[in-house]
Amino acid sequence: MHKETVITTDAPGAIGPYSQAVKLGDVLYTSGQLGLDPVNGTFPATVEGQTERSLLNVKAILEAAGTSMDQVIKTTVFLKDMNDFLKVNEIYGRFFAQPFPARSAVEVARLPKDGLVEIEVIAYIP
Repeated sequence: MHKETVITTDAPGAIGPYSQAVKLGDVLYTSGQLGLDPVNGTFPATVEGQTERSLLNVKAILEAAGTSMDQVIKTTVFLKDMNDFLKVNEIYGRFFAQPFPARSAVEVARLPKDGLVEIEVIAYIP
């Protein structure tokens, strides 16, 4: 199988030696998406705002690859503070419908650029 990178200006560009996403066959693997605004590179002030922006960035990458949020198989949510889990979960639930993707959520010591949340996904490309 041939590995392809996916790039869109509708999500923040990579800030290191990695791709926004990699497509292999009919599966897409995204890099973790912070809640950065792709236009001005700033974070919303709240964890809810950063979660929404992170998921909008994920959605933009999926669409650039020819797929969508309802094709997401697995997500990983990285939180700076697990006490924010319920707030993040409320926003997260607006982006996915049943059957929900499998998910892991972990608290981490620090995220790039001191973000509050980062989300990565694996999705099927029909």
